[in-house]
Amino acid sequence: MATARIRLHLDHPLGAGQPLPLTADQAHYLFGVMRLAPGDALLVFNGRQGEWRATVTAAGKRGGELTPEVQTAPQMDPPDLWLMFAPIKKARTDFIVEKAAELGAARILPVQTDYTNAERIRQDRLQAHALEAAEQCGGTYVPEVADLMPLARLLDGWDDARRILWADESRLGPAQTLAGLPPGPWAVLIGPEGGFSPAERARLGAAPYVTPVSLGPRILRADTAACAALTLWQTALGDWK
Repeated sequence: MATARIRLHLDHPLGAGQPLPLTADQAHYLFGVMRLAPGDALLVFNGRQGEWRATVTAAGKRGGELTPEVQTAPQMDPPDLWLMFAPIKKARTDFIVEKAAELGAARILPVQTDYTNAERIRQDRLQAHALEAAEQCGGTYVPEVADLMPLARLLDGWDDARRILWADESRLGPAQTLAGLPPGPWAVLIGPEGGFSPAERARLGAAPYVTPVSLGPRILRADTAACAALTLWQTALGDWK
């Protein structure tokens, strides 16, 4: 039996023997770039029904078809954890989205703070990065990447049942453990390279659903801070326990 070495996300229902049509881009990737041919195997997932082993049953330049055979992994959804972050330089924003998908964020929300330099993002490009990260890390879930929203507007409509873990750059010192914090829905908040403004700090500090936390004795870059905070939460309250 051929070994499946490629994983592909498809937005189609998955079931044994159910044909899966390919788009032109997917066909180009599988047959033009990866050189698959009819009879070759790969792994597919749709974010809802786990991972399946499929076989190429038709290959063309502008399309093709796969046929799922057997489920190879069950659906594994992440914990109810969001990542909110202020976009930074393009490559480092891409990195944050990729690592958030790998580390198990269920939703990714770029936010515009008072000191955020970016005024717009390419949401579709960032969503593609999240999808590629899920393909590469063996995940069966693709987190939604929301469009850029002002932090103040997001907080105006915030459901305080979802607590916020605020990576507060002013709290330098030993990294905190999260032992004793309640389970349930959470969001991690990472600020821009210039930090949060005094007004934002006052609002976050006064909110009863916000927990400020130290990420250690050094000021971290925004992309490093996102990885550190997600790891801290996952280790204490998530699915890494």
